This record gives sequence, structure tokens and C-alpha cells, in this order.
Amino acid sequence: MSLINKEILPFTANAYDPKKDEFFEVSDEDLKGSWSILCFYPADFSFVCPTELEDLQNQYDKLQELGVNVYSVSTDTHFVHKAWHDHSEAINKVQYPMIGDPSQTITRNFDVLDEEGGVANRGTFIIDPDGVVQAAEINAEGIGRDASTLVRKIKAAQYVRKNPGEVCPAKWEEGSETLQPGLDLVGKI
Repeated sequence: MSLINKEILPFTANAYDPKKDEFFEVSDEDLKGSWSILCFYPADFSFVCPTELEDLQNQYDKLQELGVNVYSVSTDTHFVHKAWHDHSEAINKVQYPMIGDPSQTITRNFDVLDEEGGVANRGTFIIDPDGVVQAAEINAEGIGRDASTLVRKIKAAQYVRKNPGEVCPAKWEEGSETLQPGLDLVGKI
């Protein structure tokens, strides 16, 4: 079942904030009011995961400029996130909050739980200011993601939200032409 155009389900969890070097509580309500990205990954102290979170950090400033809050999520605890941040060269660069989901509530809410392994699949979700999922990408454990695509997707989602009746075609970039679906376009693209 797709989560696209569905409001996120309630959750409350503990997170580690690397910027402030402190723990805090985060909930579904914290994701409302601005754009958010949730980046689920299988486990701390692993192999592909640090490359992905470091890559997401490389896009973090651009995403912040677009008003996007970024969160990573795994089924590890917030304590493990802190330890990983303190000991991994790649993760030490991370500035966005790292949510612990040992109860698997958030992971289940977003339907990315690998039931057999008890860890999250690689899932990325773009959530609008109303708390509604606008984009989702889910990869198998061995397939890393490219965070640079998130900037374009966020810009497209923000454009469509501000311009009802217009849509962004494949490879759309900010300032490019959009489409206005209607009878006059049928069969002409």
C-alpha cells in the first residue's frame, strides 16, 4: 500500500542532535509546519549506511536553504547514534538529528521494517508541511541512495504545492518549463 498523499501516523521517539550534542524527544507533530525528509537505514556501525548518511550531510546545507528538516532513522537507540557519531569519521560530519526507533513504531508506520531482520529498509520520504507524504523511495539493503536527487525532488514538490494545476516533468530543474495537464496535451507529449 502506498503512503503517497497520506498523512504520517503518530509517533514519539528519542533522537540525538549532533549540532547540540544532546538528546531530545521528537514526534510526528515536529514534522509538520515545514518540509521534512526522513531517511531510514538498517543499522549504525554498518557499511553502506555511513556512506549514505555522509552523502545526505553533503546535501544538508542546500536542503536547509529550502526550509527542509532532515532526520535519519534506524531501529538503533539514540544512545547508539551518539556513540556512532563519536566514533565514525563519516558520521561525525552529520549535523541533522538521528532518531532512534528501537520500538520499530516509526519504521512500521512508514512500512519499511524488514520483519525478519528487525531493521529498517533503506527508505527516504519527503513530507510536506501538512504532514503528508509527497515522495518515497525504498531500496533493498545492498543498494545505496544518492542524496543529490532529493534537492531536485524537494524543489519540484515545493513548486507543485505553490502552483496548483502545474506538474513537473522528468528531470525538471528549477526554472524549467512545467506542464499543465489538460485535454490539449493528450497525445502530444
